[in-house]
Amino acid sequence: MSPSIAASENELSQFSQTLQTKVISSVLMNETELSQFSQTLQTSAVSAATDFTTGEAIPDLEKNGRAERTLWILNPPEAPGLWRKLLDSVLSSGNKLKSLKEKPVSKHAIRIFEAMFPILVWSRNYTATKFKSDLLAGLTLASLGIPQSIGYATLAKLDPQYGLYSSVLPPLIYALMGTSKEIAIGPVAVVSLLLSSMLQKLEDPVANPAAYRKLVFTVTLLSGVFQAAFGLLRLGFLVDFLSHAAIVGFMAGAAAIIRLQQLKGLLGITYFTNKTDIISILEAVVKSTHSPWNPHICILGCSFLSFILVVKYVGRKNKKLFWLPAIAPLISVVLSTLIVYLTRADKKGVKIVKHIKAGLNPSSDHQLQFNGPHARELAKTGLIVAVVALA
Repeated sequence: MSPSIAASENELSQFSQTLQTKVISSVLMNETELSQFSQTLQTSAVSAATDFTTGEAIPDLEKNGRAERTLWILNPPEAPGLWRKLLDSVLSSGNKLKSLKEKPVSKHAIRIFEAMFPILVWSRNYTATKFKSDLLAGLTLASLGIPQSIGYATLAKLDPQYGLYSSVLPPLIYALMGTSKEIAIGPVAVVSLLLSSMLQKLEDPVANPAAYRKLVFTVTLLSGVFQAAFGLLRLGFLVDFLSHAAIVGFMAGAAAIIRLQQLKGLLGITYFTNKTDIISILEAVVKSTHSPWNPHICILGCSFLSFILVVKYVGRKNKKLFWLPAIAPLISVVLSTLIVYLTRADKKGVKIVKHIKAGLNPSSDHQLQFNGPHARELAKTGLIVAVVALA
């Protein structure tokens, strides 16, 4: 055998041994990796089975969301308290003011001016169709406002002109500075009755009307100050803490008392009580059967009350006459005025409003009473009126 062939056989033998060694090592390595992968897979399967059997959280977003919603329903979080709401309202206002500092001064002024007078914003999109609807609403308010404001002044034991003042000026101001279409602006029966029932304990409106008016002016100013403070401090959420049942009961009781108080004018009763509780009013009505009363007043009052109720019923049944109930109070005022004037019913005991002082009322700042024996009662009454108006 030649030396070259022997060398080639040796090289082939070494190459074969090296190849076998590498194949064996690679096979062993693959078996090790497969074993590790198999162990990892088994561990994952065991943990998943454990989660399923023990009810632990499974990485499923939909199931997690359902579980969280169920927990919120079964265990709702506690509502934030009064102080928390107060702090949130103050902090939110502070953040708004902080964001305003980052804008130009001119934009601040425009934004603030538009916020104070929203008429500058909504008047840009005002149309003739809206004016037509507003005109009808204005006529409705005007027809209701005249007799209603006089009635509110009577409930508050004041002269008729004060009811007219408080019915005319607030809507004009709110038209410039307000945005709500449903809110009632001006005097309301509950507040008028509340004023008279609380203040006539301090001063008799019949024996000393001047002193009584001073108390009313002071309470009105204090009530406005309290309401302005409620608005600046964002305390509107206080209404949430008032019991709905208590508010409804108070309104229903006040409505019943107001109706009973109108029996004096409706039936023409001469002597009537100044008290507002139901028992005293019913006693006064029963006693009036033995006292003189005026049938002319009863006929006029019952006739126009029936007229308003019938017109309201007709307007509800016939949709084309929807405008008739709106002007029925104005028609009643005009017709009753003509009837009293033509028949000279005032000479027969029918009471009329008589002369109402023309023009605007002069400033009443000199009639305010912040000192004196009734200062504490006036502040308490002003706060109560403000809270009732807020509710």
